[in-house]
Amino acid sequence: MALRPRFSTTFAALLALTVAACDVVVVPNVAPKSAPAAIAQTPDGRASARNFLAVVQTVEPVAESICRSRAPRLNCDFRIVVDDRPDMPPNAFQTVDEQGRPIIAFTLALIADARNVDELAFVMSHEAAHHIAGHLERQRQNATMGALVFGQLAGVTGGGADAVRVAQELGAQVGARSYSKDFELEADALGTRIAARAGYDPLRGAEFFFRIPDPGDRFLGTHPPNADRIEIVRRTVAGL
Repeated sequence: MALRPRFSTTFAALLALTVAACDVVVVPNVAPKSAPAAIAQTPDGRASARNFLAVVQTVEPVAESICRSRAPRLNCDFRIVVDDRPDMPPNAFQTVDEQGRPIIAFTLALIADARNVDELAFVMSHEAAHHIAGHLERQRQNATMGALVFGQLAGVTGGGADAVRVAQELGAQVGARSYSKDFELEADALGTRIAARAGYDPLRGAEFFFRIPDPGDRFLGTHPPNADRIEIVRRTVAGL
């Protein structure tokens, strides 16, 4: 989806106070409303906005520098996006636009939920690490291979066109999730390095994991157990 550089409502106004030095965008609401004010009108709303801006200004250049060093062929011009829809749960993710520019998106709920700048910095660094490590492309390759293998198996066993199509869809899902836990741990390790180089405490930032549901070790789960993630952060910090 094309993301347009526009600001909206109260939270956008807060971002605009110091946004000149960085590339932060607020994704407009589908239906115009004063929803971003939800964070600005809370007792800690302005502090949350200031913390977020401070983290963007310090983490983004470090992430871009590490990106250019480790993956010189990638587009390392990160674009930080805020989804200001009020009904979105705490979340952050990394994607790329149609021109291949990396995008890191935050929901307002996650920004408000972060207890300190270290948590925001760790989340941003983790998402940047996904791009630097090429996880999106590797995930697409795994999905393509899974669809191919499952489709061939369905065809060999005598399945018709519908059976092959269903098998390909299932194969793509299995393939995409095959190494997702490894990708998350890789992003945690590299994200730890990015956050630390930017001047933040990754261990304090990783405490964010203690407040989210533990996915455990489910078959084909997309995220590893929280304990494994905390451990990889601790080991990475010890090796810095």
